Amino acid sequence: MTVARIALVTGANQGLGFALVEGLAARMEPDDLVLLTGRNAQRVTDAVSLVAKAPGTRSRVEGRVLDVTDAPAVDRLATELRTRYGGVDIVVSNASALLTPDRSQAEQADEFIDVANGGAHAVLRSFGPVLRPGGRLIVVASSLGTLGHLDPRFHHLFDGASLDEVEEAVESWRAAIRAGTSEELGWPHWINVPSKVAQVAAVRAVAAERRATDLDRNTLVAAVCPGLVDTPLSRPWFPDFSQAQTPAEAATAVLDLLLAEKVDPATYGELVRFGKVVPWQEGRPPGHQERLLAE
Repeated sequence: MTVARIALVTGANQGLGFALVEGLAARMEPDDLVLLTGRNAQRVTDAVSLVAKAPGTRSRVEGRVLDVTDAPAVDRLATELRTRYGGVDIVVSNASALLTPDRSQAEQADEFIDVANGGAHAVLRSFGPVLRPGGRLIVVASSLGTLGHLDPRFHHLFDGASLDEVEEAVESWRAAIRAGTSEELGWPHWINVPSKVAQVAAVRAVAAERRATDLDRNTLVAAVCPGLVDTPLSRPWFPDFSQAQTPAEAATAVLDLLLAEKVDPATYGELVRFGKVVPWQEGRPPGHQERLLAE
């Protein structure tokens, strides 16, 4: 079967990732292919079945088992799509690990960092080179992913850094968590903060190398903040969900960015929230109470 465009979403069994697959399948064309990926084969199969049966689905949807912490597996999938289809048109790095308040941050740090940061790095490294002209490569982050949310002592680790340097900074932070010295050194208690900053820094690093060529080809590399979304990942941390979006609601602005006919150069390499750029220098280091209320 001829495939016009290919979209791929990681961490798509549930929540925002699932809503993005639903939205892509409804808004793309019948000759297009949407790949729903996740770590658990049965959940992937079940999720694909739900999307395929949805009344608004137009595009073909297929499931792929993909653990984003396995960088060689991510690279194999990217290579397969390049070999079979000549590349990919839309890639959304959305996978994240559950972070709960009933366990210590240090106890959960390795898995969380491996998925959120290691996974994003693997997707950027492997799918960037196979992104076709006119493509979109997006990392789902949050408004916590701005430099101002870190102590100024750490700004140089992420500002203007290469992807290799971002990875080194993440590993330095991880080592401090393991040693029990991270907060003493000035890292935020809530590990989601440095993780999101590093995600956006990784996007900025890749975008800095590709900007001129990508903009000539109407191609976008960016990070997105979907806002507060009512999901199992966010529920444990927020006492009031009255203003939270459903995953389908949160997916709308992200889908608009992914499917826009023309790339706005102002959004290239930036963190985008509801179509607006969130300044890289914005924010301030969160205190004990603030971290539970930050979006």
